[in-house]
Amino acid sequence: MNNQQNQTDPHEGFAKLQDEFFQWQQEQDELEQSDDLFKVRTANAWLKEASTHEVPKMLFDKFWYEGELCILFADSNLGKSILAVQIANSINNGTAIAPFDLEADRQPVLYYDFELTSKQLEARYSVDYTQHYIFRDDLYRGQLNDVELPEGFTNFNQYLNHRLERYITQTKAKVIIIDNITYLGTENEQAKDALPLMKHLKALKNKYDLSILVLAHTPKRDMTQAITRNDLQGSKMLMNFCDSSFAIGESQNDNSLRYLKQIKQRNTEQVYGADKVCLFTITKPHNFLQYEFIGYGREVDHLSKHSQALADNQIEQAVELKLQGKSLREIAKAMNVNYQKVDRLLKAAQQKSLIPQ
Repeated sequence: MNNQQNQTDPHEGFAKLQDEFFQWQQEQDELEQSDDLFKVRTANAWLKEASTHEVPKMLFDKFWYEGELCILFADSNLGKSILAVQIANSINNGTAIAPFDLEADRQPVLYYDFELTSKQLEARYSVDYTQHYIFRDDLYRGQLNDVELPEGFTNFNQYLNHRLERYITQTKAKVIIIDNITYLGTENEQAKDALPLMKHLKALKNKYDLSILVLAHTPKRDMTQAITRNDLQGSKMLMNFCDSSFAIGESQNDNSLRYLKQIKQRNTEQVYGADKVCLFTITKPHNFLQYEFIGYGREVDHLSKHSQALADNQIEQAVELKLQGKSLREIAKAMNVNYQKVDRLLKAAQQKSLIPQ
């Protein structure tokens, strides 16, 4: 009798399981509809959603894809703007820059130019200020006006960000080029200033489904070393927030040569790394200043060899003084270096068999 009373009613057990399932399902529905700080989905739900989106297409070969916030950086006067206008024109015309791939359809491009005056632009895309190159009418260029800060804005950057967004909506352009990042934030080489700047650009990208190419400078760099992400001003924060990045280097063997190198990529593997940089000269066959591809090469072949020559000269000098019977400190004083460096130079000499072990 007691055993019968302790037995659970199977209908009640089923009803309890059903209630628990409905409660779980309701919680999942609430997750799917959440639109607060986090959008939480199951991994499978994210994959299903992603499958409805188009695969990103190349805008400039494997350097820049649709939907990416990409940074192009280089030292001053290497032609960042020349290449950026060429890329803008390529996308706007739907014509690839040979031999690189362009997969995206022809489309409007909005180019914010904080570098050149209109007359400087004319000089680059004309023949002695005549016979102008004819761009398409949906390649838009924005240039700063010298205006006072309107009411309702607390600082210039706030006003600038507002106008950037306004013209994105007016032109309906999905491809945006910003030349250069220095004008979009104060002292952007400092992490505290780079962070809000990159957040704003990323928010615009996500809000309007944009592809953004941002030009940036490198600080003074060692031309004997390969270009890395550390050569970008504000490198840590800027690199964290961008999707991809590539750089322009100058050949130290021929200053008319430029090379492009992939620095960061998410949508592809690294193709144009240190062992396969893309070599260019800057030409103007008629009325369009441009990068002209001439082949591939190794970055190391275009770096400065000065430091090695200098080191060899110092080794020879240290050996000569050592053979004269001078001490490490006497050699250091004669060479105007510290004695620890003299020790390293003499050890290097031993490795080269210039002096006995």
